[in-house]
Amino acid sequence: MARPRPDASRHLPRLRHRRDWQSLAYLVALPVLAAWQWFHGFDVLLYGMTLFLTLGVGVIHHNHVHLRMWRGRGMNRLTDFWITLLQGHPTFVFWPAHVANHHRHRHGPKDVARTYRFGGDTNHMRGYLLHPFQAVWVLMPVFFAWLARLRLHRRGAWRYCMAQYALWLASWAVLLALDWRKALVFVIVPQLHGLHWLLATNYLQHAHADGRKASREEAQGDTPGSRLNYARNFEGLVNPLLFNIGLHTAHHENPHAHWSELTRLHRTRYRAQVDPALNEGGLVPYMVRVFLLGAVWPRFRSRPLMPPDSSIN
Repeated sequence: MARPRPDASRHLPRLRHRRDWQSLAYLVALPVLAAWQWFHGFDVLLYGMTLFLTLGVGVIHHNHVHLRMWRGRGMNRLTDFWITLLQGHPTFVFWPAHVANHHRHRHGPKDVARTYRFGGDTNHMRGYLLHPFQAVWVLMPVFFAWLARLRLHRRGAWRYCMAQYALWLASWAVLLALDWRKALVFVIVPQLHGLHWLLATNYLQHAHADGRKASREEAQGDTPGSRLNYARNFEGLVNPLLFNIGLHTAHHENPHAHWSELTRLHRTRYRAQVDPALNEGGLVPYMVRVFLLGAVWPRFRSRPLMPPDSSIN
């Protein structure tokens, strides 16, 4: 009797969720656009698409940390290195800065990059533009301390992080050596643009929100939804374009849920529980209203949900 042939499909890379084909499309499109302009010259439309895709890569990075994109370890590690190349920064930094800090403390007093740490509880254009630089300043010691612990206790993981650093720096060195002007315009500036947005998103999602009772322990005795007022949600086009990044409460409450599930979770569980001021429509209209119109007319500004004495550094 002939032996059954092994199923070759079992050994092929498998995505964890079919919606991540959109993620793969972004991860392929970004270097293709950069390479095309490198060889054929600057194009305004393509450059705008490149800048947009740098935002997408940042969100994909975030999602990949919370729920690995592939079912196999090898493909997940390959994706780590690919995102490192595209983003211009190692992917491991999300673990100490985002998972161990932000998701643990949820914009509360122990969150080292909480928006109200820097000059009080603000929500304006200057705070939005400065927040990435302020966050990097306080997060760098977190990175270094985490790496030092890894080197002592998990040398393999530490070497993996160092390999990401080496790949990123080597890619910049090679591109700058080939043509430093093209490297800056088509690769490094878009990467820095994406990283600024990645960090500034924290300000958009949390400025003027209330993180004092974000943990269940601190919210004992309060109204059921009071502890959910630590994040702002956006319900517009940002979600289909950028992997539901606007549905922040649902993500915080279900950090291991696939991003495609957040729409249902937001609508059925969380939307009605948070303060109505934290449920916004489109991201761009919000930024125009609060950051531009609010700079001139106070009625367009957002209102802080924390009392003034809570806005301490």
